[in-house]
Amino acid sequence: MAKSTKSTWFCTECGAESAKWMGRCPACGSWNTMVEAPSQSTKAKSSSSRSSSTGNAPKALKEIDFSDESRLVLGMPEVDRLLGGGIVPGSLVLLGGEPGIGKSTLSLQIPLHLKDAKTLYVSGEESLKQVKMRAQRLGGEEDNCYIFCHTCIEDIIAQAEEMNPALMIVDSVQTMYTSSVESTPGSVSQIKEVAACLLRYAKESGVPVILIGHITKDGYIAGPKILEHIVDVVLQFEGENRGSYRVLRGIKNRFGSTSELAVFEMTGTGLREVTNPSEMLIPMHQEQLSGTAIAVSLDGTRPLLFEVQALVSSAVYGTAQRSATGFDTRRLNMLLAVLEKRAGFKLSAKDVFLNMAGGLKVNDPACDLAVVCAVLSSNFDFAIPADVCFAAEVGLSGEIRPITQADRRIAEALRLGFKKIYLSSYSSIELQHPGIEIVKVADIPALVRKLFK
Repeated sequence: MAKSTKSTWFCTECGAESAKWMGRCPACGSWNTMVEAPSQSTKAKSSSSRSSSTGNAPKALKEIDFSDESRLVLGMPEVDRLLGGGIVPGSLVLLGGEPGIGKSTLSLQIPLHLKDAKTLYVSGEESLKQVKMRAQRLGGEEDNCYIFCHTCIEDIIAQAEEMNPALMIVDSVQTMYTSSVESTPGSVSQIKEVAACLLRYAKESGVPVILIGHITKDGYIAGPKILEHIVDVVLQFEGENRGSYRVLRGIKNRFGSTSELAVFEMTGTGLREVTNPSEMLIPMHQEQLSGTAIAVSLDGTRPLLFEVQALVSSAVYGTAQRSATGFDTRRLNMLLAVLEKRAGFKLSAKDVFLNMAGGLKVNDPACDLAVVCAVLSSNFDFAIPADVCFAAEVGLSGEIRPITQADRRIAEALRLGFKKIYLSSYSSIELQHPGIEIVKVADIPALVRKLFK
C-alpha cells in the first residue's frame, strides 16, 4: 500500500505552519486564512535553512564600506523617482497588479530602456516568440536583453549565475517552482521557497531582482503575506482596465519613501510616462459650466489638480438619490447634511450626483471644499471661474479646516496658471503670495458670500 503524503496547513497572512486546520491562525490571529499544502521535504527545509555565507564574519557598522554602491538607473524617470533614484543592487522588488493592468508590459519596457546594462527576463507564462511579438509592439529589440522561458528556479538561478546580468526580472513568481518542494506551482510552500531562493541569490550576487505577482479577487498579492515581508520594495499597479491611465504606487520601500506615485498612460506602443498628471485632469471644456470646481489634492508628495463634477436636480421618484463616483458616498452625505444644517440649503428633496473627473478615486479630505462648491454651483446654476481652485477640509460644524502641505498645493496651482485659491482662514500660509491670490474663508456662509456674490 502506497504511503500517504503528509500535508501541512499554512496561514496565507503570516506563513505560520500548523499540523491541522484551525479557524483562527495562532500566530497572527487572522480568521479563515489556513490553506492545506503538502509538507516540505527534509531536502527543502535543509536547502532553505542552510547558511550561504562561507568565511563571512560579522563587521562593525562603521567598518562597512558602501561608497562604491550606486543605484541602477532604469531609464524610466517616473519609475526611478518612485524607487528613490533607481534600484538598489541586491534588492528584491515585488510588482503586483490585477490581470491586464500592464505588469508584463512595464516589466518588459524596463530592460528595453536599459541600453548599456545586460538584463535577464524570465517568463513563466509566455513563449520566446510571444515575448518577441510584445517587444516589437513596444518598439525595442535590445541586444543586452536576454529572454529565458523557464519555470524551474534552480535552472533560472544557474543561468543567471552564468550570465551575471545587471538586472533580472521574473514574470511571475506564482508560475515558478522548486524541485525541492513536492507541491504545485503557486502553492504557499512553493512561493515561500522560490522567494527565499531569489532573495538568497540577490543578496549574494548583488543583482537586483524584480518579481511580478498576481492579485487575488480581494486585491491582495496572491500567496502568503510573508512574501511581502521578505522583499525590499512592494509596488502596486492600480487603474481601471477600461481606462487608459495607470497609477504605480509604492506600498513598501526600504530604500526610499512610500509617499510617491507614478502615472502612466496605456497606449498601443506600451506605457507612456505622464510627468504632469494635473494637465490630463483639468477641465476639457471651453465654456464655463455650472456644477464644476477644481480641487487641489495631494497623493503622497505629488499635488494633483482635477475637476469635481456635481449635478443637483429635483427628485423625480420622491426619495432623493445620492450617488458618488470616485468619492466616498458616506462623506458626500455628511457634507450635504452640513450644508443643510449649518448653511440652510435645503437639499434633502434633491438628487445629488458627484463624479471625480478622470476616473480618480479620492480620499484626501482637502477635496471637501471643492465638492461643496461644485454642489452649490449646480444648485445655484452659477459657474465658478475657471482660474479658481479649492483646498480645504469641511468640519461637521460648518467650519473650513486647514490642510497639510499647503505650499506644495499653491505652487502647483500657480504653475498651472490658476489665479485664485480658496484656503482655510486658520491656515498658516501668508496672505501675500506672488502670482496667485489666496482667499481665506472660515466657514460655509463666508464661502458663499465671497464666491457666489
